[in-house]
Amino acid sequence: MNLKAGLWQQQTLKLTMTQELSQAIALLQYSAQELTAFLEDKALENPLMQIENGHVKPMNPLIDRKPKRHQKAEKDWIEQIADKPFSLEDHLISQINSSNLSAEQVRIIRHLIQNIDENGYFIGNLSEIAQKLKVEEEVAEDCLAVIQTLEPAGIGARDLQECLLIQMYYQNPNNELAQSILTDFFVPFAEKKWKQIAKELKVTLKDIQDIFDQIQLLNPKPGAILGKETTSYIIPDAIVEQSAEGFTVRMSDDTLPRIGFNEKYYKKFNGQNQQVSRFLEDKVQDYQWILKSIEQRKETLTKVVMKIVEKQLAFFQKGTNYLVPMTMKEIAAELAIHESTVSRAVREKYVQTPIGTFALKTFFTSTIQTVSTDENTSSTQVKNRISKLIEKENKEKPLSDQEIVERLKETEGIVVSRRTIAKYRDQLGIPSSSKRKRFN
Repeated sequence: MNLKAGLWQQQTLKLTMTQELSQAIALLQYSAQELTAFLEDKALENPLMQIENGHVKPMNPLIDRKPKRHQKAEKDWIEQIADKPFSLEDHLISQINSSNLSAEQVRIIRHLIQNIDENGYFIGNLSEIAQKLKVEEEVAEDCLAVIQTLEPAGIGARDLQECLLIQMYYQNPNNELAQSILTDFFVPFAEKKWKQIAKELKVTLKDIQDIFDQIQLLNPKPGAILGKETTSYIIPDAIVEQSAEGFTVRMSDDTLPRIGFNEKYYKKFNGQNQQVSRFLEDKVQDYQWILKSIEQRKETLTKVVMKIVEKQLAFFQKGTNYLVPMTMKEIAAELAIHESTVSRAVREKYVQTPIGTFALKTFFTSTIQTVSTDENTSSTQVKNRISKLIEKENKEKPLSDQEIVERLKETEGIVVSRRTIAKYRDQLGIPSSSKRKRFN
C-alpha cells in the first residue's frame, strides 16, 4: 500500500445540488396552491418580479367607496350575513340561559362547559372543579347531569359508554334490555361475545342484534356535529377533455398568477453603482430561473398526465372499474426520466376528467397476478371484486377471508393470499366475517 503524500489528478462525474436545481425540484412537486404561495413570496423578495393576476381587479377609492343608495342587491340577503362561527360552548350556554336554573347553578355549569372537548365529552375533574368553585362535589355532579340533558344528546358524557347510555335513554327510555347491555355488558357486547350475554340475560341472539343495530345509529361524537368544518377546494392542475379525435390534455394555468418583469424598476436603478448593479443582476437571474422552472414543471406534468391517459384509456372511456395496473417506474421508463421525478410530479395534484376529478396518485396501482399468463389486474379492481362478493354474501353465513380467496380464483381467475384479502378488507372498512354475521 502506497502511503506517500503527493498530488494526483482524477476525473470524476458528480451531480451538485445547487440552489437553482433544488428550487426546480421543489416547484415540480408543488401543488397549484403551493406554487401560487411560492410565487407571491418570491415577488416580495424580488423587486424585478411582479405578479400579474388577471383575477384581481384594483379598487378605485374615489369611485368604489361611494355609497350606491338606489342600487338593487344582486345577491340573496342571506349571503350578506357575516360568517360568524357558532361554537359548541355558545350552543350549550344558549340552552342553559333559557332554562329554570339558579345563578349558582349557571355559574358552575358555565365552568363545566369549558371542560367539554370538541367531540362533546367532559374531560375535567369534578373533584378539582368543585374545590376550585368552593362547592360540594355532589353539586358539581348535579350540574353535569343538567348538561347531559342538553342537545345534542350525549353531550357532557365522560366516556363512550356513558355517551351511548344517555342517547339510548332519550331515544327510547323504556328499552330496558339496551340499558342493561350497555351498563353491565359493554365490553363483551362491543367484542361481539353475544352468546354469553344472551345466556345471562335469557334473550335470543336476534334480540341482541336488534340492540346492536339501534346503537349503530347513535353518534359516538355528539359535539362534532356542531364543529365548524373549513371547506376545502380542489384546484385541478390538469384537464383531460374528450373530443371526436380522442382525449386531449391541457394544463389548468388560469388559476395560477402570471409573473412579469418590472422593466421600469430595472431601468431606474441599474447602473447607479456596482453594488446595486450586482444586486439587480442576481435578481434578473433569479427571475429567469423561476420562469424556466415553471415552464419545465408544466412540460414534465403534461408528459406524465398524457402518458397516464394513454395507459389508462379504458378508465377514461368506461369508468373507474377499469383501472389497470400501473406503477411510477413504468411511466418513468417510458418517458426516460427518473422515478422520483414522476413521484414529485403527481404529488398532491389533481386532474379534471369527463367522469370526475381525481388525484393523480389514484392511477398508480399494484399488479395482482391472475390465472391467465398474459393478463394481470390491479389492486383497485380486486377491492371492487371483494366489495361485490361481500355485498351479495349470505349474511347468516358470511364469507371468510379464505373463502373469498377461493371465490376470486375460481370466478375471476385472480390469485391473492388470505392476508392480502384481510388488508384490502380493512382498507375498505369492512369488518371480519364474525362481525358481519346476522341472526334470525
